[in-house]
Amino acid sequence: MSTTTGKAAQPATVQAGSGTSQSPAAGPQGRPGRKRASMGVQNAAGWLFSTPFLVLFTVFMAFPILTTLLMSFTDFGLRNVTHPLDANFIGFENYVDLFGDEKFLKALFNTAYFVVIGVPLTIFLGLVVAVLLNNGIDRARTFFRVGFYAPVVTTIVAVAVVWRFVLDPSDGLIAGLFTEVGLTPPDFLGSEALAMPSMIAMAVWRNLGTVMVLFIAGLQAIPTEVREAAKLDGAGVWHEFRRITVPLLRPTLLYASVITTIGYLNVFEEPFVMTQGGPSDSTLTVSLDMYREGFNFFHMGYASAMAYVLFVVIMGITVLQLRLLKDNTK
Repeated sequence: MSTTTGKAAQPATVQAGSGTSQSPAAGPQGRPGRKRASMGVQNAAGWLFSTPFLVLFTVFMAFPILTTLLMSFTDFGLRNVTHPLDANFIGFENYVDLFGDEKFLKALFNTAYFVVIGVPLTIFLGLVVAVLLNNGIDRARTFFRVGFYAPVVTTIVAVAVVWRFVLDPSDGLIAGLFTEVGLTPPDFLGSEALAMPSMIAMAVWRNLGTVMVLFIAGLQAIPTEVREAAKLDGAGVWHEFRRITVPLLRPTLLYASVITTIGYLNVFEEPFVMTQGGPSDSTLTVSLDMYREGFNFFHMGYASAMAYVLFVVIMGITVLQLRLLKDNTK
């Protein structure tokens, strides 16, 4: 009996064991479901935390951008502020009128002049200052870095006060220097020939710190072994800078060029505060002209078209610069 009972009990044990061995197999089959549920919870939490940003972006960015694009194809004006749906659709008439508008063409030329002169000057001086602060100055290096960067975080009102004092033709700092040597000081902001160069000098002074910081970061990323190897090979300071530093700084150089160009194409604060576009529209820029058309004359549709022309110009130049960056850093 005991033997029979033992033999009969053995299959039960095996079945129990097989049942036990199947339980781990059921685990992996249930894991994908638990994993999908966990991912669903994570996705829901992500969308929940993103909702405030999406709402703000839609209300204050996406909707105004789309509205402005539609507005550029209408004659939207002051009368349509309370009744926006009464604006008339006029197609590309605003865009056609822009390129027959002498004031806009002059603003476009002034903006191009500002960019062509201001961007290379800012990049060059920013690189020079970065190299000096990174290698040439050992004492009070932090003090000089903060000093060069201070104009970036200074408000335009304070900057305007300083530059008006410097450029004032009667009591300004430069006027005093001219008087000391017996010369008549020029009216920098009242002269058509000198007003835009004065704006460029002011913009370079304001934005030099940003470019300097970028170049200092790029210089510190260059391996010291490369410099040491160049010195062992007999490379001088200029040869090392031209053959090693500049090529390795090319990505930083082009990135600085991109952001500086975008900022200078949108130049508004300097002429708005200092000259109001004068004298004789010699410092009128596209952004300032757009502001006047939209908020002084309430030609909202025309100003919107102006904004999108500037947008296309910025996009075209930026894409070109980014392609140069990609081609030169492969």
